[in-house]
Formats: sequence, C-alpha cells, structure tokens
Amino acid sequence: MDALVMCGGRGTRLDAPVEKPLFEVAGRPMIEQVYTALADSSVDTVYAAPSPQTPETRAFLESRSVRCIETPGDGYVADLNAARSQVSDPVLTAAADLPLLASDLVDRVLSNHDGGSLSLAVPRALKEVLGVSYDRSFDHEGQTVVPAGINIVADGGKEATHVSYDARLAVNVNRRGDAAVAGMLLPTSEENWENSEDGDRP
Repeated sequence: MDALVMCGGRGTRLDAPVEKPLFEVAGRPMIEQVYTALADSSVDTVYAAPSPQTPETRAFLESRSVRCIETPGDGYVADLNAARSQVSDPVLTAAADLPLLASDLVDRVLSNHDGGSLSLAVPRALKEVLGVSYDRSFDHEGQTVVPAGINIVADGGKEATHVSYDARLAVNVNRRGDAAVAGMLLPTSEENWENSEDGDRP
C-alpha cells in the first residue's frame, strides 16, 4: 500500500514565520518526522502532496528526493482527491502535523485494515487531558472521539473506525500550544509508549 503525506495547507492558526509542514518541533520539521515514520513503516512508497500554498515545503522535500504530487490547494478534500488520482487504491493518508507519528503506529494502522476505508480517531477526553486543540468530534459507539489525521482511503467497500488510546496520535499541531505539548512529549515518546499497543482497541 502506498502512503500520502498531506502538506498543502497554509496553517494560519499556527501563526508561524514558516509554512506549517516546516514548523519545527524538538528541532525537526514536522513534515520530516511524518515522512520518516511512513518511510520506516511497511508501506510501499511514500508520496508528499504539497500545493501552491506550500512552495517552500515542496522545495524542502524535493531537495531530499521525496516524490511529490502537486495538488491544487483548494482544501483538504480537493487536494486529497487530486493526489489519490495518481496513486493506487487503497492509500494510507497522514497529515503533516503529526510530529509524534512513528513507524510502529503506521504499521498498527495497516494491521487493523481488512478492506475498504479505515479512519483513525482518539478519545476527545485524551485530547483534553493532554491540553491540545481539536476542531471537531463525533460519536462512535457511545464515545466522543476526534479524527487523528491518519486514515486508509479506498473507493467502495466498508468504512470502519478504529479508536486509539495512544497519545502520539492525539497531538495534531494546529496552534502554538499544541506545538509546546508535542515538544514536551517527543523526546521521551518511545520510552513512554513502547508498550502502548495494549491500550488500543478496534
């Protein structure tokens, strides 16, 4: 299965002097952390999907020989559809604002996929405990959850939701406060959550 890193958004809420994917957490651009997590996982090929709104991100990626698929910059859904038209179906998609993403998490997503589309979510309560922001939530089997920013997308077939209790999937950096939380967690993330698989459930 191929993977797409979605990195075409302006990220105005972050109020940073650089494009959002290039914003550094613990001294490393977020796009680099996400790309590395995918490249070190079991996915076949990793593509990045910048847009006209993120030219510096594209230049950064191309300087590192990352395969890029240009998208129109018309919003996440439009950009995703444009990128998906150039890769095989199904495809794993990940937002570029997940600086705690790691290869073991990606492989866990792949292991939970048994056809169709799979959406990853985390409990809203976990977001609130960590003190990070979220834009929307929804009910899943009696629990309020928030999209995690990593999914497997396919045309047709069933649609499933997997709820993860792993804090690394709960930190999307949309605001400076989110970045501060990520920066505190990143240096110790591997030792803190090396046994976190026990906390997941389908």
